[in-house]
Amino acid sequence: MPIKTYRPIPLSRRYYTVSTFEEITTEEPYKPLLKPHPKKGGRNNLGRITAKYRGGGEKRHYRIIDFKRDKYDIPAVVKSIEYDPNRSARIALVCYRDGEYRYIIAPEGLKVGDEIISGTKDIPIKIGNAMPLEKIPVGVEIHNLQLYPNYNSYLIRSAGTSGQILAKEGKYAVIKLPSGEIRKFHLACFATIGRVSNPDHKDISIGKAGRTRHMGWRPRTRAVAMNPVDHPMGGGEGKTSGGRHPCSEKGLIAKGKKTRKRNKHSSKLILQRRK
Repeated sequence: MPIKTYRPIPLSRRYYTVSTFEEITTEEPYKPLLKPHPKKGGRNNLGRITAKYRGGGEKRHYRIIDFKRDKYDIPAVVKSIEYDPNRSARIALVCYRDGEYRYIIAPEGLKVGDEIISGTKDIPIKIGNAMPLEKIPVGVEIHNLQLYPNYNSYLIRSAGTSGQILAKEGKYAVIKLPSGEIRKFHLACFATIGRVSNPDHKDISIGKAGRTRHMGWRPRTRAVAMNPVDHPMGGGEGKTSGGRHPCSEKGLIAKGKKTRKRNKHSSKLILQRRK
């Protein structure tokens, strides 16, 4: 999927790049799988800002994605590959043999007309198929991974990412995650074969400030440019670089401090921290 560049006319297009969207097969989403996605501007139910620098952005609908892939042993045919404004990866609309439509995360190489299936029985190791880790051979690339059995698949869902099964020990599989972390997962956890689509996403240049505003992000004020009443790193005679370890507005260390709980029960499943 190549990236499109522009001539610098006007100059705001000088570093502006976009995806060519060659893999997209339709511009119209499947309406029964849409739901409203209202914007909150970073405010809670009292109207107070709890997430700073949020606001604006283009209007969008949320696409209901089937992360669990729990429609077992029923083949489905890929009807379209679509753009999703809420995530970096592409999504695929699939139609099951009983007539039900669902959206899934589209793996790289999946095309319209391909047949996919999910289940616990012996199904082929093929891009787009979902199955428990115990059925997937060592060394195969996977995505859309469950953290615990029968949970939603929270891991390895962003564009171009994949995990790899390194080994199987007892009732656990040892998997290397995109971050470099090596962790044990129960063999009953489901995963999908293949790498997530749109690998060129990481190479796209935003190019101009307005494009970030379209995404719903407002300008961010540097902490050292604030007054002391607004941030611990603010103030000082002339220009200063903070004068202390970088921290948040509440004084919490922002770089290097471990935030994970010391005695968390799942720590024993992590074999190697991310790099």
